[in-house]
Amino acid sequence: MPVIAAVIGYLTKRAAIEMMFRPLRFVGLREPWLGWQGVVPRNSERMIRVSADLLTERLVDTKEIFQRLDPGRLAKEIEGPLLVVVDEVAREVMREYQPGLWELLPPLAQEVLVKQVQAGSPLMVKRIMAEIQENIDDVLDIRQVAVDALTRDKALLIRLIRDISKPEMAFIARCGVYFGLVLGLVQTVVWAVTKNPLVLPLFGAAIGWFTDWLAIKLVFFPRRPKRIGPLRLQGVFQRRRDEVAKQYAEIVAREVMTVPNILAAVLTGPRADRLLGMIHETVLRTIDEQAGAARPVITVAVGAERYQRMKHAAADRAMRYLPDTIKHATDYATEALDIRDTIATRMRRLTRIEYEGLLRPAFRQDEWKLIAVGAVIGAVIGELQVLLLLH
Repeated sequence: MPVIAAVIGYLTKRAAIEMMFRPLRFVGLREPWLGWQGVVPRNSERMIRVSADLLTERLVDTKEIFQRLDPGRLAKEIEGPLLVVVDEVAREVMREYQPGLWELLPPLAQEVLVKQVQAGSPLMVKRIMAEIQENIDDVLDIRQVAVDALTRDKALLIRLIRDISKPEMAFIARCGVYFGLVLGLVQTVVWAVTKNPLVLPLFGAAIGWFTDWLAIKLVFFPRRPKRIGPLRLQGVFQRRRDEVAKQYAEIVAREVMTVPNILAAVLTGPRADRLLGMIHETVLRTIDEQAGAARPVITVAVGAERYQRMKHAAADRAMRYLPDTIKHATDYATEALDIRDTIATRMRRLTRIEYEGLLRPAFRQDEWKLIAVGAVIGAVIGELQVLLLLH
């Protein structure tokens, strides 16, 4: 009987753990009662909001991390592809708006004109980067970056929670064995005295319920170390703060707050229009400056209206090439932003309750269901014991 009780404890814990994460989508006859969906996927929207709020309010300061980018170094990183793009844009615009004049120019003159335009491109990149750093909150919603990444791939949210909680899940399963064994000894004594058929299913239910409840509580409580005689007690999750900080920061930096995700949010997110307007103005200003003293002559030669159209066409084409060009600086930007170490460091400064919020929401809302399922499984196994013993 103690061995069977330990088995009940273990099986109910494994069932609770799997029910937290599986299935990804609802399986059953009628949602939400006749079937099941994993606790984490079913509450994914709420958990995404909680995770995104924690990331953006406590762990990542957008303005601070973007100040780490050096505009000069960024311009150098993309210098090669940038010069190619400027060459293509300059030739496209000239062929479109001044085909006759462009064809009349000898190749050397064409090259000189292109080189003149290229000479202003590093300055343009520095200006754009300085503008972005100064107005980053106007052009980037970092919370939306986190929400989009986690919403786009619900399996990512599950992986994030499951990976940082593997030791806690293993602890819960082990608790089922130890607590079940102890309660099984009590069950054995009661059965030996009473021989009542109700003892086994009732004890099975009690073992499933109590061991589930106690194991989940011991994951988080006590929050601070407490001594009870020679024993030092502290919630497993609280005890592993440094390890969890490294794991969580690694996953977030690798799959959520990535440079491609941030770049996509900047260029296509809800605030992208502000950035594109900013870049457009910077490109126009740089073109005027590069034209310099020759601008009045150019205006007379091609016409003021056409000159303006040429500038705007150049700016539009530059923005079209921008996403592919800036990707060449991904490695530098990842290193400079240093999101992984930033998150890990700030996680260590969270209060114990804030830190608990990384994992606790995965249990809190449907904790009672997991415990109830444990009780039902325990009762069923207890009833099977009765059938084996008495029949």
